[in-house]
Amino acid sequence: MNSLRTEADNAIARAEEAEAKNKKYEQLLLEKDQEITSLQHRLNVLDAEIEKAEGKVADLKVSKELGDQSKTESEGLLRKVQLLEDELDAAEKNLKETVEKLRQVDVKAEHFEKQVHRAEQERDNMEKKYEEMLEKYKKSQADLEDLEKSMQDL
Repeated sequence: MNSLRTEADNAIARAEEAEAKNKKYEQLLLEKDQEITSLQHRLNVLDAEIEKAEGKVADLKVSKELGDQSKTESEGLLRKVQLLEDELDAAEKNLKETVEKLRQVDVKAEHFEKQVHRAEQERDNMEKKYEEMLEKYKKSQADLEDLEKSMQDL
C-alpha cells in the first residue's frame, strides 16, 4: 500500500517536473519566436539599407565620369554596401541557427509532452490500482467484522 502511494507520489512529482520543464521550453520557444521576429525585422531594415546603398552606388557610377571626387565617394559607398552585405550574411546565418535551435526546442517540447502524457497515464493506472486495493481492503474489513460478530455470538 505504501509502495503504491510512493509510486503515485513519484509519478505526480515526475509529472509536475515535466510540466515545469514544458513551461520552461514553451517560454524558451516564445523567446526564440521573438528573436526570429526581431531578426526578420532587422533583415528587412538591412535589405532596405542595401537597396538604398545600391541606389546610391548607381547614382555615383553616373557621376563618376564627372570627376575623381565622385569616384572616391562611390568607393566609400561600395565599401558600405559590402559591409552591409557582410552584416546581412551574418544576420541570415544567425537566423538559420535560431530556426534550427527553435526546431530542436520544438522537438524537445514534443518529447516532454509525450513524457507528461505517459506519466499521467501511469498516475491514472496507479490511482485505479489504489482504488481497487482500497475496495478489497474495505471488503476484507467488512468480512473480518462479520467473522468477529459471528464468533462473539458463539
